[in-house]
Amino acid sequence: MTDAESSFRGRILVVDDEESIRESLRMILEYEGYQVEEAKNGEAAIESVRRHVPEAILLDIKMPGLDGLAVLRRLQERGYDLPVIIITGHGDVSTAVEATKAGAFDFFEKPLQRDRVLVSLRNAVDASRLQRESEAGRPEMDEMVGSSAVMAQLRATIEKAAPTPATVLVTGESGTGKELVARAIHSRSARRDKVLVQVNCAAIPEELIESELFGHEKGSFTGASKKQIGKFVAADGGTIFLDEVGDMSSRTQAKVLRVLQDGDVEPVGSQKVHKVDVRVVAATNRDLKEEIEHGRFREDLFYRLNVLPIRTPPLRERLEDIEELIEYFVRRFSQASNYPLKTFSAEAIEHLLTLPWPGNVRELKNAVERMLILSAGDPVLKSDVVALLGGSTPGLAGTLAQAETLRDFREISEKMFLLRQLEASGWNVTKTAKKIETPRSNLYKKMEQYGIRRAQRGEDGE
Repeated sequence: MTDAESSFRGRILVVDDEESIRESLRMILEYEGYQVEEAKNGEAAIESVRRHVPEAILLDIKMPGLDGLAVLRRLQERGYDLPVIIITGHGDVSTAVEATKAGAFDFFEKPLQRDRVLVSLRNAVDASRLQRESEAGRPEMDEMVGSSAVMAQLRATIEKAAPTPATVLVTGESGTGKELVARAIHSRSARRDKVLVQVNCAAIPEELIESELFGHEKGSFTGASKKQIGKFVAADGGTIFLDEVGDMSSRTQAKVLRVLQDGDVEPVGSQKVHKVDVRVVAATNRDLKEEIEHGRFREDLFYRLNVLPIRTPPLRERLEDIEELIEYFVRRFSQASNYPLKTFSAEAIEHLLTLPWPGNVRELKNAVERMLILSAGDPVLKSDVVALLGGSTPGLAGTLAQAETLRDFREISEKMFLLRQLEASGWNVTKTAKKIETPRSNLYKKMEQYGIRRAQRGEDGE
């Protein structure tokens, strides 16, 4: 290791519209062994973070265009958990205090005191490194990224639901982040210091799910060679997340209902009842009301679970989040795999916005990682996307093959049909509605439901 490498203390981004302040801070920080990046406004700061993630940011609060507070919020919305030290003039102290409440690491008034800034910066870099080490050890990272209106509403609902003891039912398509919602609710609840137990009801054979959830006594059935504590007892005092709850048998549903009503857990092969205090968060990609109509799900259990309903939006309803999600996945993949950071060209992102994404955010994440590994260079180009995702637009058969449920199949085929008819009519909504024999208001409703819009973001014809 060279002397330069051994003295390297980290990368710092200095954001200030005054060149003299940027230059002064660069001289001080480089002398202390930091690598310094500069940005003269908020837009440039966000682009710099996207290309070279720093370990800390020195950010002026008052700048033309995006001010420091707006930059801080934009970075947080995009999933950047970075220590930000606010630089403020005397008249902007109240704004700096607001920034601190919003998550800024520290703030200083101009003129800056060199030693105080260096101490705070050293602490910020240490905090940043500890955060990265903590994240590297987590098997699942928080991917609830996006600044769209539907994501803002989702976060607001979680914040309201989390502190309460109420049971939550999370509904949404596969790949939309239902597990992340469950984790967020637990981590913001009064039970956050207790255990979160996860159970995938669809992954456990029907003959074993009762034993898994409620436990069993030794010898209670063939293969029960020892006593087993069930998931509900293991989650006592904490939260249990019942994923794919719509896949439970009617017998198991009855026993879950008893837990929700009375807190009673009866292990298989035992007459002894255990009292538990467990918060239940359930999730499903099924339409439980339809399941009730067909006699496959108990109506009384549905109402017990559906106290606080939360719906995770599909990616087609939040296309504006795709660029932020790509940035997030690129950064996380690069950090976890020590892989060079890459960017996506504007044309590549524009093309990604036109794809149906039936697998939602999970599918996008896998596609981004595939493109990072297999694309020819940096940036990732539209031609890379087309080549690696199998065509300029996925064929209908290939897209339908990705459907996991009958409902997915219906929605994907309907969306593809509407897209083709709109394109054939030059995106004239009135003409298209007449051609497919549906009211224009219904077509608009379907277009909103499926996130259908012109790739060039033009106005729909009448």
